[in-house]
Amino acid sequence: MAVRIRMKKMGRTHRPFYRICVMDSRKPRDGKAIEEIGTYDPMVREKSQRVTLDVERVDYWVSVGAQPTEKVAALIRKVKKNDWGTVKAPPPMTPPKEPAPEPEPAAEETAEAAEGGEAAAEETTEETASEE
Repeated sequence: MAVRIRMKKMGRTHRPFYRICVMDSRKPRDGKAIEEIGTYDPMVREKSQRVTLDVERVDYWVSVGAQPTEKVAALIRKVKKNDWGTVKAPPPMTPPKEPAPEPEPAAEETAEAAEGGEAAAEETTEETASEE
């Protein structure tokens, strides 16, 4: 009998949950298991809390010839080495940027504009006086 250590899918739609089981390789995925040795919940945020595994039973079954599937072998390796990697933290929140205030005209520009306005006013008064 070819014995495999593999995952049995449980849970509901869009909410998977797996039991890590020792099974005969000829049985269906969700069929009867010889022994259930752990669980895997991919929906848990904390990576190290996703897997519960009885490592002693895993070692026993591997010693008597059970072959883990690729995914289960990766989970076993991570549990034994406690190698879960780092969870990428979300970027820090920053307040929204306020629009930059418009630069106020410099004192020189206002003085020139005032002089230009007085000259233009004098020209219009002279023209209106000559027309009369």
